[in-house]
Amino acid sequence: MTRVRIVGIGCHPGQLTLEAREAIAGCDYVIAADKGPDDPLLALRRTICADLGVELVAVPDPPRDRDDPADYDGAVLDWHDARAAAYGSVVAQRPGTVGFLVWGDPAFYDSTIRVVERLGVPYDVLPGVSALSLLAARHRVVLHDVGRPVLVTTGRRLAVEVDAGHDNLVVMLDGRLQATSLDGDWDIWWGANLGSPHEELVAGRLGDVVEDIRTARARAKAADGWVMDTYLLRRH
Repeated sequence: MTRVRIVGIGCHPGQLTLEAREAIAGCDYVIAADKGPDDPLLALRRTICADLGVELVAVPDPPRDRDDPADYDGAVLDWHDARAAAYGSVVAQRPGTVGFLVWGDPAFYDSTIRVVERLGVPYDVLPGVSALSLLAARHRVVLHDVGRPVLVTTGRRLAVEVDAGHDNLVVMLDGRLQATSLDGDWDIWWGANLGSPHEELVAGRLGDVVEDIRTARARAKAADGWVMDTYLLRRH
């Protein structure tokens, strides 16, 4: 009998909830994608597993077309299928309780739930501290005005959403800082590597702080070996 536990681990090992720690400790082993010899996020997962006395099985991550293919959705689906096949070969040989450790929270721009569904085994999901929550906390802001919505989107879709009339957005997965191409007057609350010892924060009028953000982003990547940034963008 195989059972999968998808566990949100927050944005730093110190943000593991008690529920998450107990779930990981109860796994027979954890599967994690191996993106290469210098994968710092795999190293952090190893640290968590070692601390809780659980074996980590690293699975080479299938390649993905990241050059903005014409059929973006199709490329992502193919990648999910390839990941499911790679993970499924491990699970078939090693039944038991299997953990997947998701950076942040599994509900936001993460493929783990979709991939695990393809395995056809029972699974549950435990939430983690998300980058959205950390961003709001670090900047001491509410992500929306009173009685108003907030749209969560990606850098790839930012221009489309703004053209559709959205003026209060949380943006994730924006390595190219697409906000700099927007017209109009915007305020930004930006953060990178939130929760880590080297997190970076910048806030202000977008036009005034763009270079500060670029500098801080480079500093975060140099310090941690990776960078994940998130920001709240609101029309001034």
